[in-house]
Amino acid sequence: MQSLDDLLAEGVRGRRVLVRTDLNVPLDKQTGAITDDGRIRASLPTLEALRDAGARIAVAAHLGRPKGAPDPQYSLAPVAARLGELLGREVPLAADVAGEDAATRAAALGDGDVLLLENVRFEAAETAKDDATRGELADRLAALADVYVDDAFGAVHRKHASVYDVAQRLPHYAGRLVARELDVLTRLTTDPDRPYVVVLGGSKVSDKLAVIEALLPKVDRLLVGGGMCFTFLAAQGAEVGGSLLETDQVDTCRRLLAEAGDRIVLPVDVVCAADLTADAETTVVPADAIPADLKGLDVGPRTVEAFGRELGGARTVFWNGPMGVFELAPFQDGTRGVARAVAAVDGLSVVGGGDSAAAVRQLGLDEDAYGHISTGGGASLEYLEGRQLPGLAVLAD
Repeated sequence: MQSLDDLLAEGVRGRRVLVRTDLNVPLDKQTGAITDDGRIRASLPTLEALRDAGARIAVAAHLGRPKGAPDPQYSLAPVAARLGELLGREVPLAADVAGEDAATRAAALGDGDVLLLENVRFEAAETAKDDATRGELADRLAALADVYVDDAFGAVHRKHASVYDVAQRLPHYAGRLVARELDVLTRLTTDPDRPYVVVLGGSKVSDKLAVIEALLPKVDRLLVGGGMCFTFLAAQGAEVGGSLLETDQVDTCRRLLAEAGDRIVLPVDVVCAADLTADAETTVVPADAIPADLKGLDVGPRTVEAFGRELGGARTVFWNGPMGVFELAPFQDGTRGVARAVAAVDGLSVVGGGDSAAAVRQLGLDEDAYGHISTGGGASLEYLEGRQLPGLAVLAD
């Protein structure tokens, strides 16, 4: 797999470079303002290196899930404005993905200029299942550039036109972010420094089952929080009240506990409430005795302490998924406490993207305290599961 440094060594001044980035940032539903620009900032090392070397850069990215047609609420206009602020120069937004306006603007780029193409998912061909349909869009995207750089690790698990098919049509390179993600994930899966502790949260066991199965043989401890913990607790015979429960996964959790129960650590107490509201009255109860009229919505203080002890001696940590409903103040303490314990690890600490990365930022924690905050989300999990990711496979060709 060729890297950005390989491309820079060849020289890019005056060359047209198509960069696929992950700019899928959250927007405020009322104002349309960006609420977390972490992914935009993560794209800067690659874009700045190309800009400083004199490349003529067209950036492709997606935002949200538009239905294969232009939709103003998913326009990349606010992203273009923020990217321009961070780069210190205007970043114009093309009116289309790879149509007449994009082609005209791309042809007019000067050395060091940056153009953002409109949301690639405004074209149904981007996510089409058949190769020919995706190929038509890939042909138009490839016509905008001389070389292709993939820096969108969060999309490499998708066989999409701007991720997979374009790379088949142009000389292709891995951007700085993709290279960093691969380096970190390789360290997590091949020969991690021990003790190796994985912290998993989030809503459902079913969403994380494949990664649990893949990682359990490799870890020294698996700490389970979030909504998914209640299915594990139910598998032990605990009363979970009105908490989130996947009844069809109870037997699976029972099997996992039988096979590796000495390495799986579950909450010992939980924060409960009758309703999921910002002003809810909460109570802390033992994890195996949640009243029938209450829901477990966060791990409790004794659990934070217990998880902290496990993390305290770790040399490698991977954390994916919040410990509770961190978006609401009454249920933030569990995620905050565990996040701080992960940050304090004397070794490699990896935040697995998605809601975990959002929690770090929303709770005002120091991002620099972590070894790596992934932008990958689903891509990171699929890599850890051992699955082949199309966007990486094509870069290796």
